[in-house]
Amino acid sequence: MHELSLTQSVVDAIVERLGPARVRLVRLEVGKLSGVVPDAMRFCFDLVVEGTTVAGAALEIVEPEGSARCRTCGDAFGTAEVLPLCACGSADVEVTGGAGLRILAVELEEPCAEPAGARTTGPASG
Repeated sequence: MHELSLTQSVVDAIVERLGPARVRLVRLEVGKLSGVVPDAMRFCFDLVVEGTTVAGAALEIVEPEGSARCRTCGDAFGTAEVLPLCACGSADVEVTGGAGLRILAVELEEPCAEPAGARTTGPASG
């Protein structure tokens, strides 16, 4: 099941990037043509977050539809097929959307602190 390694990679990237910040929500985009089973990712998520700053976070998965363009006739169309065929009968089709997997958003339990030495806007004290 490649969903386990994909989910582990997502969680590792979040933990590495955010350090000790506690995560409340992870929102992923898993395209319908990605070959990834969202329910399997949900199951794996609960396993791989144990003992991390992501433990207890909610997982939302957005599943965009697939889209393709025929190289023969130029028609663009939506598809749910991993190996789509154009209505003209051509199999020379380029998948143009719905095949990706990416992190859309990560929400933290506490807002991030301003970086040390950051300039703030507001009234000057004097």
